[in-house]
Amino acid sequence: MKKLENTMAPVSDESHASTDPIPVSASPSASPAPATDCDVLIVGGGINGCGIARDLAGRGWRVVLCEKDDLASHTSSSSTKLIHGGLRYLEYYEFSLVRKALQEREVLLKSAPHIMWPLRFVMPHDPSMRPAWMIRIGLFMYDHLARREVLPGSRSVDLRAHAAGKPLKSQYKRGFIYSDGWVDDARLVVLNALDAKARGAEVLTRTRCVNAQRDADGWTASLLGADGTKRTLRARAVVNAAGPWAESFLRGVARSAKGEALATKSLRLVKGSHIVVPRLFEHDHAYIFQNPDKRIIFAIPYQDEFTLIGTTDIELTGDDPGAARIAQEEVDYLCTQASRYFEKPIAPSDVVWTYSGVRPLLDDDSGDPSAVTRDYMLESNTTAAPLLSVWGGKITTFRKLAEDAADEVGRMLGQSAGQRPAWTDGAFLAGGDLSGWIGAAKRPDDDFERFVEAVQARYPWLGSQLARRLARAYGARIADLVGDAKAMADLGLEVAPGLHERELRFLQDHEWAVSAEDVLWRRSKLGLHYTPGQREQVARWLQQQQQQRQQQQPATSDN
Repeated sequence: MKKLENTMAPVSDESHASTDPIPVSASPSASPAPATDCDVLIVGGGINGCGIARDLAGRGWRVVLCEKDDLASHTSSSSTKLIHGGLRYLEYYEFSLVRKALQEREVLLKSAPHIMWPLRFVMPHDPSMRPAWMIRIGLFMYDHLARREVLPGSRSVDLRAHAAGKPLKSQYKRGFIYSDGWVDDARLVVLNALDAKARGAEVLTRTRCVNAQRDADGWTASLLGADGTKRTLRARAVVNAAGPWAESFLRGVARSAKGEALATKSLRLVKGSHIVVPRLFEHDHAYIFQNPDKRIIFAIPYQDEFTLIGTTDIELTGDDPGAARIAQEEVDYLCTQASRYFEKPIAPSDVVWTYSGVRPLLDDDSGDPSAVTRDYMLESNTTAAPLLSVWGGKITTFRKLAEDAADEVGRMLGQSAGQRPAWTDGAFLAGGDLSGWIGAAKRPDDDFERFVEAVQARYPWLGSQLARRLARAYGARIADLVGDAKAMADLGLEVAPGLHERELRFLQDHEWAVSAEDVLWRRSKLGLHYTPGQREQVARWLQQQQQQRQQQQPATSDN
């Protein structure tokens, strides 16, 4: 359940108007504010930080977001990539969380049909795990806790007659099918950052907040770029959306006027790891498997040629969440549990890629990491200049979290309810409005297929495979990428199969991409399809471009 905790009443009404040139769309209050560089400094460039930046900027607040690495470098690119209510959370009586997440599924699917789409899940019935009546009750609740317009409801299935039964062991004769959604998690973060920037926010990647000093009227933050560039910034409020680093930010970076640390909560860091293997089945459904330890894992169609299997729940040890990597025991666990269901056993030697993320869960003294709540809490502190800390959360509820956070920031900055109203429910993310290509929206999945047809008709020279990939990645923004190109040669050198110079420059210029890892593993998953040599070609091209840009920078700044 979402909670708002306040250490004091909100600060007095202040104007956000200043002499700063950043435009503000909302009307100012009567009294002038101290000169500041922005209204809100957001620390953290994951899904929550970028979602909050987007929402606040859309309400007219002056926003700066800083992220010490690339956007979505950690937890937000390492999820199971599902937009889902969390069927298993019903067993922990997390009805409020499940309802909230279910309500968000279709809001998100409609906002960006190019990176999110409906997905049907098959649960083979294992009588030794949970009785059929219990599963039916759970699925009935899952179907009816929130209104559905796009996603079909659940049903029983005879696995002996359904395509989903073919890859499974013959002992699994009965199952259940239900709906959730799929999301390209890293691109979801980028689209939020793009929308935030389009609405006036400043997004600073590879920029660490090394100090944030609080006083009665605001915050003085010291920012350090990866190239050594230093910047001091004055903000009226700070939002701590540092994910796994949220607690350490309050203990070591943010300080009161007396130099005291500001931490009041403890995080429980839980590592979730995934493996990717060559495609295990031909159909387009995903699987949810029940395990003897009462946990579940998913097996999901991935990148056309692969199957994604995850996740684990392992208490993280060590001081650096960014250093989390899959352990051999986790690989063995995922292979063993998946092999309980699939006719063809899965061995560790089949694994072609792994990734691990760290879930920053609010410590609730639960003994089982799987039982720790995935809901979020927003902690507001107004003992001096406003501070909002984001604890926990899951990718499905990021928009609602951002909306609640923006409401609370406005309250702390002296805005009454309704002065800067919520706006993201029903709004498109960057590239998500396909109406200019296909007319009025109908169903997100059908809309995307119509969009692909329109792209192929407009750019027949792209070929079907490249047209679909670019449509998936950029949605309606594909027109900005292609620009005036009339033939493949106009896209420049093909640096790696299907990846041309024009797209690489587009990612550099518009999506904050710097390194090969940014391009191959976050802005896309092309790294999964390329050989080591092809990945090296991309890295070398980007390094050369980066060197050229750095050499040109002094001449540019002198003008």
